[in-house]
Amino acid sequence: MATHTAHGDTSHLSFWRHVREFAVPPAMIETATARRLSGDWAGALTAARVDLDFRIRDVVRAHGREFTDHLLADLHRLAPDLLRWHLPRTAPDGLLRPGLTVPLARYPGERPVALVVRTPPAWADFGQRIGLALWDGSANGGPPLQHPHPHPSRRFRFDLHRHLWDAGRSGEFAARAGTGGPSGLPAADTVAAGLRCAVDRWGAEAGLLLRAEGRPAGPVAVRLGRRRMLLLEPGAAGVAAVRPVGDAREARGLPLLPDAATWVAPDLDLLRSGTLGPELLHPLVARALAPGHARGPVRPGGAGEAGRAGGFGGPGLVDCRGAVHRIGLVDGVLAPLDHAPAELRRERLLIALSGTPLPCLRAVERAHRRPHELAGLRERLDHGDVDGALAAVEAVLGPQARLREGPLRDALAAIEERRSTYERYRAGLATPGPDAVAFRRRDRRPKDHWSHPR
Repeated sequence: MATHTAHGDTSHLSFWRHVREFAVPPAMIETATARRLSGDWAGALTAARVDLDFRIRDVVRAHGREFTDHLLADLHRLAPDLLRWHLPRTAPDGLLRPGLTVPLARYPGERPVALVVRTPPAWADFGQRIGLALWDGSANGGPPLQHPHPHPSRRFRFDLHRHLWDAGRSGEFAARAGTGGPSGLPAADTVAAGLRCAVDRWGAEAGLLLRAEGRPAGPVAVRLGRRRMLLLEPGAAGVAAVRPVGDAREARGLPLLPDAATWVAPDLDLLRSGTLGPELLHPLVARALAPGHARGPVRPGGAGEAGRAGGFGGPGLVDCRGAVHRIGLVDGVLAPLDHAPAELRRERLLIALSGTPLPCLRAVERAHRRPHELAGLRERLDHGDVDGALAAVEAVLGPQARLREGPLRDALAAIEERRSTYERYRAGLATPGPDAVAFRRRDRRPKDHWSHPR
């Protein structure tokens, strides 16, 4: 699923490396997987920060036992951490695309119902939480009542790509990730060369889309950007031609190729380029793209990486009066490791008399005063991994250290304030405030800039 950035391949790979490093923490994957494998699907949702917007007993009452059995079977197959891994994201921070309703499964019947996952609007985001709901075609689509787009998206359709969330079908990922290789269609290959389109899969994916919608063979629209669309013309052996859409009205009413079928999967790009190894991917993704390769326990950018020149780590390295010294945890508190206790007592007395402290003591003091500068801390907080952020701070400062007033405490307090807004939004009691409206106005661009990436 592509999220395009402004500076070509390097920026594309850097963006997705950042997302893969911070968006779905290893602890979340491990906990959610263990609970799913034990049959605790509700516990797996909790571990992956997914809120359930319906109760099973209400589903039985509204739709009957047979429907509920089908739904429960899908909930047992659902790997919520894998779903979060593949959900659409936005540049530059790689956060979840807000205000989406993505269908996961559709259940036929007198009243067709879809299992959907929803991302809250940006003004109500709290810790990148998402909601799992049922949509029955009603006007509001069920709770939350104030979701900006309650109807299932045509562009982001995981019901046609179950391998993006169904643990039992995750092995299909390799076959459907796309290669970006030639399709034999000059127009399509020209587009693919610059945009990493999965043109080799377009014919097969268009066929799947038409069959799912019960349509006969016919043209399928492909969305490449805000104002750029193509039409796939059907042929005897799949796609016979690809041509640009001159007028948007020409594609109106046509089935739209899902985003996951349009682009080469970013995980494949990361592996091909060597930007990430399979051990740093989600285990189900790694198993599909690199069978037999074991997943490692550590991700890049973690708190265990040693720092230099007063940087953070465990232990960190500091240039101290012509020598490289270590700082690390002693009895649960960060302290210099290469100075005798008597020397440290003398230095602390000197500091009390306004003297210049040792570089090692300066590094310890800076770590306590500026923990928000810990590598990866801000990214963890942005993606809702508060536990991971606090664990990283504790790994550096020690479990006995107290967090001082400063930017990190302010950030944690702001996160808690957003919890209230999120809970009121889910209860149907919150509306976008003036700050959210102002944000939307600032975010709007003049029409002549619409074709340019942010």
